[in-house]
Amino acid sequence: MNSALFNAIYRLLTPLVRFLLRKEVSFDAFSQLARKVYVDISEERLLESEGKATTSRIAIVTGLTRKDVAKLRTLSVDSSAMTPRYNRSTKVISGWLHDSDFCDSRKQPRMLTPEGEHPCFESLVSRYSGDMPYRAMLKELLGTETVELSPTGKVRLLKRSFIPHDDESEGISILGNETHNLIDTIDHNLNSDSKDDLRFQRNVAYDNLPEEALPEFKAFVEENGQRLIDQLNRKLAAEDRDVTGDTKGTGRMKAGVGIYYFEEPVGEETAKDNNGKES
Repeated sequence: MNSALFNAIYRLLTPLVRFLLRKEVSFDAFSQLARKVYVDISEERLLESEGKATTSRIAIVTGLTRKDVAKLRTLSVDSSAMTPRYNRSTKVISGWLHDSDFCDSRKQPRMLTPEGEHPCFESLVSRYSGDMPYRAMLKELLGTETVELSPTGKVRLLKRSFIPHDDESEGISILGNETHNLIDTIDHNLNSDSKDDLRFQRNVAYDNLPEEALPEFKAFVEENGQRLIDQLNRKLAAEDRDVTGDTKGTGRMKAGVGIYYFEEPVGEETAKDNNGKES
């Protein structure tokens, strides 16, 4: 392993291990899961390249014993846990913001009665969240202060995005999904043979900032980042079959953009290695 790859993996694992230790996940448990991923990805690649994936071939590729590989191939992972429920809430909010049935003449989200004649909150949830009961969705959005009930009992949208602050399991699902998306994009760009096939990936950071500058910049990011997310949301929603119901085309693809803010104190070694820049 070359030093650049070693250092990249070390940096990648540092926040993950910090999180795992806080959740009291032992190294043995993490190691078992890492072995499982190695086996699954090796099997996937062998099937693509050779058309078959035997226990022996996987053992050779991963460096694990045949006994370990055979055991790990039978270990199941709950894939449903990889699709966080917050996607439903996000789709409901997106529909509320962009579906003309639920917007007023100024293209602003209407205040909706909880149930009754269309348009109402119940019909909104039915259209954008499948079989999830509207009362459960209302409880979830009220709990995160994404909506409120007016004095007349109507549902008013307060926030243009949904973040499940108080639901740890949802937050952990977001960790897995969004980190997966970022690393997958970087991996794609590192292995792409064509400049036309590169995925958009940008980052801006400076490492000699006073602490007092951060609150204003953080607020700036939240305001302008949300504005950009709204524009991208409208663009994607206009093509999504779950929203339009009749978008033509082949296949079923997932695409999106993530925006996140970060900050951390800079140590002497980090300061030596980094200069403020856009990448």
